[in-house]
Amino acid sequence: MNVVILVSIVLRVAGVGYSLVLLSRSGDRRFGFLTVMLSLMATRQMLSARHATSPIEELPGLAVSVLALLTVYYLSSYVVEEKRLTDRLRGFRKAIEHAGHAILLTDTDGTIEYANPAVESVVGHDPDAVVGENPRLWKSGEHDEDFYAEMWDQISSGSVWEGEIVNQTRSGEHCWVDMTIAPVTDDDGDIERYVAVERDVTDRKERQHRIEQQNDRLDRLNNTNEVLRDVNRDLVAASTREEIERAVCDRFSRSELFEAACILDTGAFAERVTVRTAAGTDEAGVYGERFATGAGRTAVAEVLDQGRPSFVDSTLEEVTDPAAATGVLVPLSYQNAEYGVLFVDAARDNAFEAIDQGLFADLGLTVGDAINAAESRQTLASDDVTELEFRVEGVDDPFVRLSEAIGGTLELAGMSDEGDGCIAYVSVRDCDGPEVAEDVSDTPGIRTAQRVCVHDEASVFRLGIDDSVVTTLARYGAAVTALEITDGQGRLVADVSPSNDVRALVEAAKSVYPPLDLIAQRERERESPFETEFRAALEESLTTRQLEAAQTAYFAGFFEWPRETNGEAVASMMDISQSTFTQHLRAAERKLFRALFEERSNSLARLPNV
Repeated sequence: MNVVILVSIVLRVAGVGYSLVLLSRSGDRRFGFLTVMLSLMATRQMLSARHATSPIEELPGLAVSVLALLTVYYLSSYVVEEKRLTDRLRGFRKAIEHAGHAILLTDTDGTIEYANPAVESVVGHDPDAVVGENPRLWKSGEHDEDFYAEMWDQISSGSVWEGEIVNQTRSGEHCWVDMTIAPVTDDDGDIERYVAVERDVTDRKERQHRIEQQNDRLDRLNNTNEVLRDVNRDLVAASTREEIERAVCDRFSRSELFEAACILDTGAFAERVTVRTAAGTDEAGVYGERFATGAGRTAVAEVLDQGRPSFVDSTLEEVTDPAAATGVLVPLSYQNAEYGVLFVDAARDNAFEAIDQGLFADLGLTVGDAINAAESRQTLASDDVTELEFRVEGVDDPFVRLSEAIGGTLELAGMSDEGDGCIAYVSVRDCDGPEVAEDVSDTPGIRTAQRVCVHDEASVFRLGIDDSVVTTLARYGAAVTALEITDGQGRLVADVSPSNDVRALVEAAKSVYPPLDLIAQRERERESPFETEFRAALEESLTTRQLEAAQTAYFAGFFEWPRETNGEAVASMMDISQSTFTQHLRAAERKLFRALFEERSNSLARLPNV
């Protein structure tokens, strides 16, 4: 047999064996095709071997056998590399499919070629359904066209775009997505597609938004507390009602939260609304026109009637949600006395969201208390006073009822404020002494009654009064200098500072006690300015309990010699222990003597309230 033919047959048989081995290992059908082809070639070679002539004629067949064997070898190498790449790509695909982020592949026009399963969890669309679509499918409308144009310009120029975007899910809800879009280039650097990775960050954005809201509320609350602290500090320094009102309005208008503020006055019957003081606006007339309307008058009247602050919108309608309010109306009052309404205008949205209504309620009481104290000081310290004389007849008042019950004459000797009422010391004469105590105790409007002492034909009683015409006038800054009533009829004299609004004071008193009749109004000078100033400063330095202890002891004859009443009896009248009474009385005496022996009469202003 020709050697060339023999070698050719051996090569072909070896190729068949090699192909069979590779076919069994890889299962690649291409090796099966080679196995069949090489088997046929080997069979043909063996059948034609006996007819061969010369070796040279068989060289082409030998070359074919060598090439066939090399084909098997190189195909095996290619299949191994192909399998390695396939396994790697399969790993990449599994990683993409199991990634927690949505991954999209698009062509250069933005048409989606592939979407991993996580796309459904981000935008709610089935991954297979979005293939062939454009990502505009979940466009939310939260971003303008310039936003998307800038994004497209950046990625089409070969740069990576990163940012946060709001998408719309299939259900119509909006979601925040942290997105990265990168171009995919070929070997020449040309962009052949884009890959986008999207991560749902809605929960993080909502948490961040809640934290920002909380911080904003805290900032607003701190700002408001700072305003209120400054207002309280300014109230201490102010000496007149005008200074108090100006300080309050100025402080609110300087805040970042509030644009302007004003004090509104309604008169006794709320028939009109005027602006007493305004800050933060060019002219007070702006608020004058706004509150001159029916809605303005109604809003102010309702606040005064309810006695509590009211959050309002731009139309002055009350709103229950402070976050929706653009302003707040705060009644300024001291006990039953009304000093107008504070209106605070917001400078920004949600200015009142973090502010409790109680803060403004406390502010209204604090400002009202300060105004009352200022007007009372002015009445007591002013050189010139306005004296008002009233006829008291048919008035539903505890003092009037008491005079009718005893059938004698009642005269006010002194009084002290008790917060929710007053302690009054009255002298009763021209009546049957043994029955007076019973009549006093049974009189409506009198909480407590103790006979303090008896002088000649008069008895002095210490009365706890809920409310009366005397306390009403005192709340508006009037100082009652005389009250004498016999059998339900009498006269009341009160001094007010010239700066007080006499008309408003009289109207306020008559609104509570309609039969009260002003019969005289006189301007006069104080008889002893020094004495008045001294007394006003001393009373201001004393606490309520210290003043009450001194008054009760005085009217009970505690300072007489020999004493008509001992400390235990006076303490019993005040419903306190004897040691507490002694402590209050000693403090009052100490302040009195300090005032008497100080070199300067105005030193009382520095006396501590201890």
